[in-house]
Order: sequence, then C-alpha cells, then structure tokens
Amino acid sequence: MFVTLSNHRPASRRRRARRHSRHWSKDRATYTDAAEGQKKRRIVCFRCSFSSSYSTDGESRVPKIYTKTGDKGDTFTGERRPKEDQLFEALGTTDELSSALGLAREFCLDKGHSFTHQLDKIQCILQDVGSNIATPVSSARESHRKKTMFTPEPIAELETWIDEFTDKLPPLTNFILPSGGKSSAALHVARTICRRAERRVAPIVRSGEVDPNVSKFLNRLSDYLFTVARYAAMKEGSAETIYKRPT
Repeated sequence: MFVTLSNHRPASRRRRARRHSRHWSKDRATYTDAAEGQKKRRIVCFRCSFSSSYSTDGESRVPKIYTKTGDKGDTFTGERRPKEDQLFEALGTTDELSSALGLAREFCLDKGHSFTHQLDKIQCILQDVGSNIATPVSSARESHRKKTMFTPEPIAELETWIDEFTDKLPPLTNFILPSGGKSSAALHVARTICRRAERRVAPIVRSGEVDPNVSKFLNRLSDYLFTVARYAAMKEGSAETIYKRPT
C-alpha cells in the first residue's frame, strides 16, 4: 500500500529517552544503541515514509510486514482514521485499480501490444495519486502537501494517447459489451474499477482534502482504458460483442 505519512505524533517519554541513548554517525545512517550495545543501521522506506532499524552485529533484524496497529479498525495517515473512512476507500480502490492494470498488462504483453509502456507509466502515476489522497489538506504539513502535489501534465498526456488511438479505430456506432479477447476484457475490468475510484475520490475532492487534478486524471483514465481496450481487440483481430436488445 502507498500511504504517505503526512504528519508525526509527539514522541512519548520512553521514545525520547531512547533517542538520547543513541549515538548517531555523521551521516545518520548508523547509530550505536547504548542500551543494547549494538551498532544498528537505519532503514528508510521512501514510499511509505517508514523508518526502522536492524542490528549490524550478529543476526539481522528484518522489519515485519505486519504491525498490528490497525487491528482495532483504524489506521494512520498522520492522524487516526477508521478504515472505512472515505479517504481509505479512495486509497483502497486506487490500489485495486493498479492491480487490475497489472493483470491487464500481463495479457497485453503476451500479445505483444505496443502500448504496455503506457500501462507501466499509469501504474506509477497511480502511486502519485495515492500519495496525494493520503496527504489530506486538513491534517498534512505544508511541506508534505508540496511533495505530493498532483500536476495536470498526466491528464494532458492521457488525452494525447486517447486521440492517437481513436484515429486508428473505426467509428463507434453501437454500444459494445466488455469483450474482444483477454487483453481487451481485462482492460474493461480496469476501466470499471477506475470509474469506481473516481466516485470514491469525488467527495474528498469536493471537501477540499484532495487535489481536483486527481479526479480529472481518473476520469480521463477511464476514457483511455475504454479506447485502448477497443484498440487491443482490433489489433488481435478479436470481434467485440455488440449490444442487442434481448427478444
């Protein structure tokens, strides 16, 4: 998950005392723990703004993937929020969208499609979307908001890609159903998840917590995925299923 910690809670007395027992190296990459008499190395995960340490003397201590801090149904983005909070609904759906894109990308790679580098870039941009969502205006520091600002450039790039694919496609004269081979169908699944992500983002954008460009990006992304799904079907020679009213 790509939650960016947007603030810091005050350290407890115990943590402050522990800090004073640490003797840092000049580059702050290592320190000697006076309490344990061990030299340790600092680990920083830039994606999550998460830091920890492990021992460099003897057996290494690897940070665990689980923290148990969310067992009571809340989680942390610089402040405690319930897991069903609108912010986390938006984050979770954006993460789900990236996963769906990853699966669609694998199908597209198998077929040798030329646009898979675009899917790679979109997944990276979705990480930036998540960072912006996880840095709400009401609680994040100004310095953090500047780092996670979402610019309009990715929106313009999506529009350029949409126009390029549209020029290569036959005119759309009927409603089509998600179909056209595995690549196309998987891209349609990603498109519908993208629409849901846009709906989840809408209320927090309206409240001023998230950059409006995030919502615009997701809106254009769903249009891109619809267009590229049609393009994938055309390149593979797979027929798209046309909607017909049941009789």
